[in-house]
Amino acid sequence: MAKNQRPAKKGVSAAAALILSVCCLAVGLLVGRFVLGTPTAADPLNKTAITAGELETVVGTYTYGGETHAITAREVIEDSSSLAAAVKEDGTYDVPTADAILGYVRNAIIMHEAESRGITVTDEDVSAYALEILGTDDYAAIASTYGLTEEVAKRMLGEAAMMKQLRDQVIADTGVGEAPAPPTAPEDGNGDATSKEWADYVIALLGDEWDTENNTWARTDGTYYATLQTYPISNEEASYEAAEQAYYIAYTAYSTATSNAAQEWTNFVNGLLGSASIEIATLCS
Repeated sequence: MAKNQRPAKKGVSAAAALILSVCCLAVGLLVGRFVLGTPTAADPLNKTAITAGELETVVGTYTYGGETHAITAREVIEDSSSLAAAVKEDGTYDVPTADAILGYVRNAIIMHEAESRGITVTDEDVSAYALEILGTDDYAAIASTYGLTEEVAKRMLGEAAMMKQLRDQVIADTGVGEAPAPPTAPEDGNGDATSKEWADYVIALLGDEWDTENNTWARTDGTYYATLQTYPISNEEASYEAAEQAYYIAYTAYSTATSNAAQEWTNFVNGLLGSASIEIATLCS
């Protein structure tokens, strides 16, 4: 598949590492039961480093949906990195921290939920997600940038794409749409200037609050009327100032819906995690 590339979104360079760590979609961590074990002398985790031969060491377990899953050091390391990137000069690996193990469990539980809903992603979906978030779907380049293998980079992006689909389902009823674009400002800075372009802009935002056929307000109990009633608006013209005020109202509504959606997702994720129990045995906090 030919790789595409386009300029990344502003700020992506600083946030890309967080975006690649798919757990960034989950806010908060509430679990039904969390036990931090105390390693003993006989316990292989009575240490802060492990060898390559100990990567299959179980560093914890979690129970979710009536099933208990063992968590190995390898799984936790590869959840957000690669073995090649994690290995130290002496050939050993740091024992995963409690936070890293909790992050792994969080991702695993969210993925369980996505899969239970039949959510899947195609290669095209993952490519589109990578382009949207990182500005490129060249997995080799992404892997090189973040110290991953190409396989791990693609898997992480695939999981993130699945989580995004799950999140979209969860927040579907919150009314979040695209952020409104601001109106084009007049070149001479005259806010009283009028045009058909600004009329079309305002009327598009007004939606069912405007009666295009009768060229007037359809109702006066909507979101926009109280603020815009004093501005001359018609199908043919409206001022830039009116368009700007309409934009502020639309953006405020968008911001509120976005905040509500974030809270809805947080509550949903914490609901999932609240039904899980986790046991961790590690010296690393």
